[in-house]
Amino acid sequence: MTPPNHFDESGLTKGQLRKLNALRKSVGNRIADRAFSEWLSLQATQKASPRDKHADLLAETLWNLVQNKKLMIRRGGYIVRRGRGRVMVDPVGE
Repeated sequence: MTPPNHFDESGLTKGQLRKLNALRKSVGNRIADRAFSEWLSLQATQKASPRDKHADLLAETLWNLVQNKKLMIRRGGYIVRRGRGRVMVDPVGE
């Protein structure tokens, strides 16, 4: 008898179901269910915080300038991209 799953199979994506079925075929139901539930919980925690440290630094620096009234960001915003040895800032929609 296998222990109850710690996940709802009907709520899984097609890729997750494929992974679960492949695990079940290779190592058996009980071990596969335990391994898959651990993997699923790790995926949930990793997707919760996919932060880009460079974007955070850029936002923090710009926000400090906005608060000190040294920079005004117009409505609609800007697109910041990197070129050959320079940074290009263009208004959105242009």
